Amino acid sequence: MTTAAHARAFKELNEEWIRAIFTLEPADSVLLDNPEREIIAKGGQVLIARDGHEFIGCGAVVPEGHGVYEISKMAVSPRYRGRGIGRLVLAAAIDHARTLGATSLILASSTKLTNAVHLYESVGFVHVPPEELPPSPYDRADVYMKYDLTN
Repeated sequence: MTTAAHARAFKELNEEWIRAIFTLEPADSVLLDNPEREIIAKGGQVLIARDGHEFIGCGAVVPEGHGVYEISKMAVSPRYRGRGIGRLVLAAAIDHARTLGATSLILASSTKLTNAVHLYESVGFVHVPPEELPPSPYDRADVYMKYDLTN
């Protein structure tokens, strides 16, 4: 994320899917309203996928401390779903986390997001009990996963 347009796309892509399935929660607004302060300044990154000049997907790598990073706010424009964009964004996020020195990745998701959960499983994320991860600020979270980068 390097421009205000990227920050806007990050917010719009995420708000679209969240509002379609769930309710926007305060923790969503904290990250989406100021990704520069809440993600970038803390040592993370927001990744943006484009098709030409159109922003079509995004995801964030958020530091949790001690080599642990959260994969957060993955989104793909509805017009581009089913084309592997989410897989590309996730692969870029994993690669970026490695460059940041990550030893493991974590995420919280929802059983309502079956395609997302399947994507995470397909690249090697494993289900863990919620108590193995930092507490999720999202009421919708009922899937907790971890990915070991030390192997």
